[in-house]
Amino acid sequence: MATANAIKTYFFTLMAGMTLASPVLAQSRPVDPIIRQLHDPKSRQVLVVAHRGDWRSNPENSVRAIESAIAMGVDVVEIDLKKTKDGVLILMHDETIDRTTSGHGKPADYTWAELQKLTLKNEHGGPTRQHIPTFEDCMNTAKGRVMINIDKGYDYCKDAYDVLVKTGTVDHAIIKSYKTYEEVKTENGALLGGNLAYMPIINMGKANAQASIQAYETNLRPVAYELNFSTDSALVKSNYQTISQTGSKLWLNSLWASQDAGHDDERSVEEGQPDDGWGWLIDHGATMIQTDRPAELIAYLRKRKLHR
Repeated sequence: MATANAIKTYFFTLMAGMTLASPVLAQSRPVDPIIRQLHDPKSRQVLVVAHRGDWRSNPENSVRAIESAIAMGVDVVEIDLKKTKDGVLILMHDETIDRTTSGHGKPADYTWAELQKLTLKNEHGGPTRQHIPTFEDCMNTAKGRVMINIDKGYDYCKDAYDVLVKTGTVDHAIIKSYKTYEEVKTENGALLGGNLAYMPIINMGKANAQASIQAYETNLRPVAYELNFSTDSALVKSNYQTISQTGSKLWLNSLWASQDAGHDDERSVEEGQPDDGWGWLIDHGATMIQTDRPAELIAYLRKRKLHR
């Protein structure tokens, strides 16, 4: 009898331990190493950002575009926000819905229910049966899987933060703007000084670029800086190297020439010169690259052992 009781006790303890351990195991998410890398100043790996998701195969700023980008293995998906007449945050880049949907006018002219009667267009402007997603849809799709960069969404910062809290994805998001540090401090200091990652966008061709970087370095130490430059010298002759010394990531774009002096996706893919496109950006400190060619960029980085 004692032996039987001992066996029962053993199996009860074992099963209880497994039950208690299960939630801990379930907490491991594909997004966790991405978040750690974002906040690791020593990592030289390059995070890949898919501009508006995989819009070459799906409607931009759609759930399918996000899903496709995740399947490629990107680290961050960039999206844009607008607000409906009844206060719902949706994914939309333009000031009007004309280019990307079957409707016309501004998002704020419609309620959320009205917008759901419209459909999204594909990359060629053709019709699809997909619908405009909410920001909440976006974050529920991304949860545990990928980070989200909120572009054109700073004006809705507080509303966006509420959605992040509701979906349990505050640590998944990076919000950005062209605002100076003083403006950000006044408008959203309480949020951006906490656990919401913030990234200033700096135009390196402007006279106040270096002063703006210095103000952020001194007062906030953002998770990253997005630097845009139309000539090589606008970047190279600046003191942008201080960014990595303060522990922030350096986000460079390869979308079009005005943002990267021609070291862009076109040069890397269509012209077959990735070392002078993406490679140049990496050689000049990029630890995050936003691209319209995420699959090709990931392949290039993996050849250089710069992507997980």
